Amino acid sequence: MDDLENNSEKYLTNPDGSYILKKDGTPRRKPGRKKTSELSDLQLSLQAKKKLTKKSKKVQKLTRSLIRVKKELDEEEKVLTSNVITKSESKKLPDPIQKHLDSTGSHVAFMPNEGPQTDFLAASEKDVLYGGAAGGGKSFAMLIDPLRSCHIAEHRALILRRSMPELREIIDKSRELYPKAFKGAKFKEVEKLWQFPSGAKIEFGFLERDADVYRYQGQAYSWIGFDEITHLPTEFGWNYLASRLRTTNPELKTYLRCTANPGGVGAQWVKKRYVEPAEENKSFKGSDGLTRKFIPARLQDNPFLAEDGEYERMLQSLPAIQRKQLLDGNWDISEGAAFAEFDPAIHVIPPFDLPSWWERLKGIDYGYASESCCLWGVVDPEDKTLIIYRELYRKGLTGEALGDTLTQMEESEIKSITGVLDTAAWSRTGYTGPTIGELLIQKGHKLRRADKNRQAGKVQIHEYLRPNQQTGRPRLQIFNTCTNLIKELQGLPLSKSNPEDVDTHSADHAYDALRYMIMSRPRLDHPHERMLRIKQDIYQPTDSTFGY
Repeated sequence: MDDLENNSEKYLTNPDGSYILKKDGTPRRKPGRKKTSELSDLQLSLQAKKKLTKKSKKVQKLTRSLIRVKKELDEEEKVLTSNVITKSESKKLPDPIQKHLDSTGSHVAFMPNEGPQTDFLAASEKDVLYGGAAGGGKSFAMLIDPLRSCHIAEHRALILRRSMPELREIIDKSRELYPKAFKGAKFKEVEKLWQFPSGAKIEFGFLERDADVYRYQGQAYSWIGFDEITHLPTEFGWNYLASRLRTTNPELKTYLRCTANPGGVGAQWVKKRYVEPAEENKSFKGSDGLTRKFIPARLQDNPFLAEDGEYERMLQSLPAIQRKQLLDGNWDISEGAAFAEFDPAIHVIPPFDLPSWWERLKGIDYGYASESCCLWGVVDPEDKTLIIYRELYRKGLTGEALGDTLTQMEESEIKSITGVLDTAAWSRTGYTGPTIGELLIQKGHKLRRADKNRQAGKVQIHEYLRPNQQTGRPRLQIFNTCTNLIKELQGLPLSKSNPEDVDTHSADHAYDALRYMIMSRPRLDHPHERMLRIKQDIYQPTDSTFGY
């Protein structure tokens, strides 16, 4: 009753002021929750904790959504700020941008051609050469590649040419591309340097002399590229610049990149560094531990130049050597090549089974500190074509070791093959012991002195390389397994002092062996006549001096 007296407002009343009673006769309380002031401390604490838990779950849900959205934004920013966008990365762009890319691509400052140009821009190796035929899009790729890290402040790139005038064209191209790729990029004319909004820099320079590399002493670059690197006469400058390649930012990868056409004063060292160690487009590790790759370029890789055929016709009009270098991207032929008419398409053939009755012969050029070379040839009786089907090319062989090696390589032959040997191998100058020629004869090889007339021998090789006007087949063909002879005929230069001879300071051992063989005037008898002389060949000595 005390509660009824003290809290009468909590109970229901009739219009006359009397209380509405329940069945048990007690007043009925008004419906609804207790007011906060009416709740106990425990009830208030539980209610606050429940509200806090609900809000905490809502905050966690919003946080997860924020993290997901931030990640998507970071991916979009990465794709938008990096210069090279792959197809998979383009799928992360907002839908309107993807739609615009798929439909037109009109906003793209540069889109690489499918094939080698794309491979060059995506290469992960430390040191890469993009080289070969003219018109393959190499210079554009060289300009684009350093942009891959221009969103990073510490990135600093260096693009080089042989001389300052040669830089003008590539700088003009950069004026077209860089402001489109990065809004706010500014070119500083005096320093020949691009400054990007992130703080990254791309610098242009030249190496006219080897001493010019010291202008970069103490500098650090994360990317160094050389356009037309075969203009460098030696490897010194490029190796020195590689020592300038470093960065303190772990996000930055360092790269060496270069482009070139075959030919030029530095063609040989470039070929040895990039082209010869491995197959095209295959990664390999150099002797200095750097990963490398050679990516060949061809005119057909650039549809903008190859489509109408006009540029190709211009290259077709060049002299034979320049045409093979700039149109075919041939690294094996050099300036002033002694045998510019040598064409692998007609002079190099795949191996095939040779009839056992075809006339065989061999030519040998001996060397110990330098390579010894023996070539085996066979004469096709139908048209008297000389086919070189086997070669030995090895240094460090003594006379006896050479004789044993020749014997092993001739095990499949039906009889010992006669041949000619360099006259120097018969010389007794300085000692009285057996000569190399005598040692080879003791091993059972039928040899005689070679005709070493250099000029006449070179003219004869030209005659053998000339295709027959009726059949188109030359008188000399070489199995593609004879790689050293093929390499020498493609790249052997003329002598600077005597244009009628080859440069004897170059590797010419296979060439000499071929020259000896051709100058031996190989007999081209019909097989029936050859068989009639078998007894004479077996029992008659070919050289009266040594009794064989």
